[in-house]
Order: sequence, then C-alpha cells, then structure tokens
Amino acid sequence: MEENTGASMGMGTALVRTAFLVDTVYSDSVRQFDLTVQQAQLLCVLIQRPFGMFELAKTLGLAKSSISGLVDRCEKRGLVRREADPGDGRAFRVALTEQGAQLAEEFHDETTKRVADLPLGLSAAEQEVLAGLLTRVVADNHVPVVFTDSGCPTAKDCTES
Repeated sequence: MEENTGASMGMGTALVRTAFLVDTVYSDSVRQFDLTVQQAQLLCVLIQRPFGMFELAKTLGLAKSSISGLVDRCEKRGLVRREADPGDGRAFRVALTEQGAQLAEEFHDETTKRVADLPLGLSAAEQEVLAGLLTRVVADNHVPVVFTDSGCPTAKDCTES
C-alpha cells in the first residue's frame, strides 16, 4: 500500500482521501456499537427530534421502502418507536426510545471524538480555520443535518451563526 509522503494534493484528491479517512473511522465506530452505517445515521438524526418518514427518507437520502425497512429493523431492536403525528392523524413520526437515545448519544460522542482527533497534528488555529472552511463547504452544498455538534440540540441551532 502506498504511503502518503505529505506531498501536496489537488483539492479533489485531498477531499476524497479525507472522506475515506473519516469513513474508516466512522465504520470502526459503527462496528463497535453493533450498528450498520444507516442505523447509526438514523439514530443520530433522531437525536434532534422525532421525524416523519418522508422527512427521514429525504434527510438520509433513502427511498421510501428503504427507510421503512430501516425503521422496522431499529424498532425490532428497541431503538426507535413510531408515534402519532400531532399534525396529521394518518401519519406517524419516528422517535428514539430510551435505549435508542442512550445508544445514539454514546455513539455520537465517541464517533465525534474519534473524528475530531484526526487533525491533532494541526495547531489549534489551523484546526479552527479547517473547521470554518469545512462548515462553509457543507453549507454551500446544502448537506442534510445527519450529525450535529453535541451543543446543538436542534438542526436550526446548528446551522445558525
């Protein structure tokens, strides 16, 4: 396997390799918590609040049938529950159970720590610049809120500056 020598990379290469690095850390964390990537994403989205099925499918980028199966599997594990939608008597929302909320918080905190440790070779000022630039890239590309800072109880809180 080729080792990175620290030579400068183009933007595309640097971003793809960074995504690979983050995906590897995320996948390791998912395995430790006995979740699939999709289950972990679902739990982290639901930390904010209950979501309707359509909204979940849109946020996670999944087809309606895929989101239904994902919710079914998480419900069988006792991680989520369906609850009546107060705005539409025919619909329901998906919410975390107590067990699901605890697992989601533990997974979120551990994964955030692991990923945050990746740029430890940078100075504090460089880390702050990197975080600011990545925040802009995410905002400019309208990335759905599937993972928030622990200090952001809602998506609105995490996107307002």
